[in-house]
Amino acid sequence: MSKKIYVASPLGFSEAGRAFMYGNIIPTIEEQGYEILDPWKLTSRELMQPVMDMPYGPEKKQKWAELNKVIGANNAEAIRECSGVVAILDGVDVDSGTAAEIGFAAALEKPIIGYRGDFRLSADNEGSTVNLQVQYFIEFRGGKVITQLADLKPLLKEIFM
Repeated sequence: MSKKIYVASPLGFSEAGRAFMYGNIIPTIEEQGYEILDPWKLTSRELMQPVMDMPYGPEKKQKWAELNKVIGANNAEAIRECSGVVAILDGVDVDSGTAAEIGFAAALEKPIIGYRGDFRLSADNEGSTVNLQVQYFIEFRGGKVITQLADLKPLLKEIFM
């Protein structure tokens, strides 16, 4: 039985982000024998597309509110099921959804690797790479924040033994 890695990431919001995630990050993890739990694919497109296609207005807002509960529950269940999390920390600040997933995984005592390939400063002070609480929860169970994708491959086996 392969270990399952949940990939927490805001990269699914953009075409460029998806290209990097599905062309670089996910293949690197899969090459090491891990099964991917991808929150961008946990909720079926058949459920989401009709809501996305609705005209702007109160009905669409209500449908999104209902669907958001399904999406959140699917993601929470996948984090409970995973062996660990790889979290993408790029952006001016760590994405709030990714930060929430990191906190939830840390509370469940899941190991976490944080990847920040973004060279912009994003820390509270010189002692951290990203928000100090995010970094604390990543390192809480022996995880690490890395800044080069090349470091992910060797770290996977070390952190997710």
